Amino acid sequence: MGLSKAVSAFKNLFFFDQMKNYLLTGASGFLGKEIHKKIANDCYTLGRGAENDIQLDLESERMELPRVRTFIHCAGKAHVVPKTEEEKEAFFKINYQGTVNLLHGLESSGNLPQNFIFISTVAVYGREEGQEIDETFPLLGSTPYAKSKIQAEECLENWCKNKEVNLVILRLPLVVGNNAPGNLGSMEKAIRKGYYLGIGDGSSRKSAVLAKDVAAFIPNLEGKSGVFNLTDTIHPSMYDIEEAIAKKYQKKIRRIPISYLQPFTWIGDRFSFFPLNSYRLEKLTSSLTFSDNLASRKLGWRPSSVLEFLKS
Repeated sequence: MGLSKAVSAFKNLFFFDQMKNYLLTGASGFLGKEIHKKIANDCYTLGRGAENDIQLDLESERMELPRVRTFIHCAGKAHVVPKTEEEKEAFFKINYQGTVNLLHGLESSGNLPQNFIFISTVAVYGREEGQEIDETFPLLGSTPYAKSKIQAEECLENWCKNKEVNLVILRLPLVVGNNAPGNLGSMEKAIRKGYYLGIGDGSSRKSAVLAKDVAAFIPNLEGKSGVFNLTDTIHPSMYDIEEAIAKKYQKKIRRIPISYLQPFTWIGDRFSFFPLNSYRLEKLTSSLTFSDNLASRKLGWRPSSVLEFLKS
């Protein structure tokens, strides 16, 4: 056995003897950090970085995993628009095949958890607009991100049913918190620096949820099963989101009428380098909200206001 493998085996043996109740993937990510804060003293972490208790890549086909009561799979690829076939395939390697590899690792270790919690996304519904979309809506997502998450969900549902493991799938919309990645982070940066432009009257509504609320809710899911949307139930308008962030930085939002932008969308429709096309404009100005009534009714989900957080 090589020195590095011996060190890894010794480290795993040491940590596995601690008898913790949770194993979390993606602890270094935006949401994973919040989850880890809540259960750090009772949780192993698994990931590529040296800071993890179990240092493994999700693409690894051989995994030695400890026995835990609850497995939380938060790792995944998101917030990237793929431009090549290789970039598209990366979503499936990480989000789907990575999940398959984890399940193989659990089986080969002989350490099946009682509960499995999977962090998924409302992107699986494939909707660009709509109101109060619930968990019964068909999964029509067509992007590599959405498709890879759909495949991972289906794989987990079959595996957990066969192994008699409780499975909770959380489908999340825009996740809000400090130093948020993706579109929200870009919006906050633009507002803070003073170059953000609000489009139209900002009346379109979007579902969102606080990362800290999701994290605090995780321990309540043990022994539960099902698929659940989580939101802050308020579904704030774009105007309210923009103004909440602007108030935080004492900035004023300048707005541009939709009619001023529409003539320019034909450029984006024909040339991919242009940042605005008719599809993006429609997406920015359309409402898209999801219902979390099922989580409220069955799990006692009681979230905080995203707007109040953004103002603070």
